[in-house]
Amino acid sequence: MNTDFKVAEIALSYKNNIPYNERAKVSGSMDAFNILHDTHDDGTIDYTETFRVLYLNQSNQVLGCNTISKGGLTNTSVDVRTILQGALLTNAVAIILGHNHPSGNTRPSRDDEMVTQQIVKAAQMLDIRVLDHIIYTRENYYSFTDEGKI
Repeated sequence: MNTDFKVAEIALSYKNNIPYNERAKVSGSMDAFNILHDTHDDGTIDYTETFRVLYLNQSNQVLGCNTISKGGLTNTSVDVRTILQGALLTNAVAIILGHNHPSGNTRPSRDDEMVTQQIVKAAQMLDIRVLDHIIYTRENYYSFTDEGKI
């Protein structure tokens, strides 16, 4: 029997140093937009598309924000597993998806709608709610929830 196996050790960590009473809380799409917009790198909001996720606790307080991907002018790659990995790591019960449209047009593309439904379906299997998907620009936003698409 060969016992010379080499196996990598996995170390996952999440640390929230923000006191409970100081955490941002999401009460609706405007709150989500403000958090996503205000934490977005201002130099790239009109330049490249970035997909981000807010992870929330039971009280809809933000546990963290994770940039999933950065792309080009018209799209970015979204890996559902990476989104859910962050949710599991933070013990989130809900997530809010968000990405910017450098074009200034907040209307979702067919790809935006498809990836949203794919994430909703995958998250349901882990008992994680997708509360919204916000598409935003420097000045405006579109909410999938407000428009009845989630």
